[in-house]
Amino acid sequence: MILVYINSENGVSKASLEAITYANKLGDVVALSNGSLSNDELSTLGNYGASKVLIDRAVSGEDQQQVVKMIAEVAATHSADTVVFVHDLYGKSIAPMLSVRMKAGLVSGAISLPDESGAIAVNVFSGKAVGKVKVNSSAKIISLLPNSLPPEELGSTCGVEEISSNVGDARIKVLSTKKPEGEIPLPEAELVVSAGRGLKGPENWGMIEELANNLGAATACSRPVADIGWRPHHEHVGQTGVAIRPNLYIAVGISGAIQHLAGVNGSKVIVVVNTDPEAPFFKAADYGIVGDAFEVVPRLNEAIQKFKAS
Repeated sequence: MILVYINSENGVSKASLEAITYANKLGDVVALSNGSLSNDELSTLGNYGASKVLIDRAVSGEDQQQVVKMIAEVAATHSADTVVFVHDLYGKSIAPMLSVRMKAGLVSGAISLPDESGAIAVNVFSGKAVGKVKVNSSAKIISLLPNSLPPEELGSTCGVEEISSNVGDARIKVLSTKKPEGEIPLPEAELVVSAGRGLKGPENWGMIEELANNLGAATACSRPVADIGWRPHHEHVGQTGVAIRPNLYIAVGISGAIQHLAGVNGSKVIVVVNTDPEAPFFKAADYGIVGDAFEVVPRLNEAIQKFKAS
């Protein structure tokens, strides 16, 4: 049996549906969550392959050690031989702790299903290469990198069962959480429009936001732009920011330093707009435009609007 942990902080996100779809290709799936997600939300996981959903509402998720105990207890009770996480901040933190507790091998940041030998592909060297990891332990833990495979809607909703884990009281209490609102979360985005210092100032970001709106994309930026306060830090993508793997990444006025490429080179298609034909980003691009962003982007917006109108 395959157990999939759904983080209540993120809710039933696209990445969660990807994890259920992934697990369904490995065997029978039971989803596990905690906190205050509604039964209606959780039951939709059945559409993507979950046979049922277990939820412990007494576990808030603020104490990650408590969450680890809950998952380990449920895995033992249901004889789960594999536990699947989303490779987000929660998955990166909880999966290794669970690996130690269950004495289970861990594949962190999986991007494929196991091959015939049981090996699973992962990104290595900051996404510059692909490696294969094979787990020899009887129990396995896999964290799936978002946007590695599309969610597949297969059936109908499933039942939700409330459980009570013997994990004790939480020892950590989060007093407040501040999150960006009203935007497409970058790790979830299939389309991303990003810009750098080539835009010369925050007052010029309107055309980037217009391009993102026209495409239904999320907006992002390079680290220098976030550091000098032109854009909020949660939009910073790269090795030291948010790592993303969208279907389309448009980079405007970004030179393509190695640290930036490390966070975006998993994108399916990369389009680069830059005035410098020697910009390093062009070597990683699928399509490149050597031109001034202040001429190219407005023309892209005009062309997209005409296409949508027709």
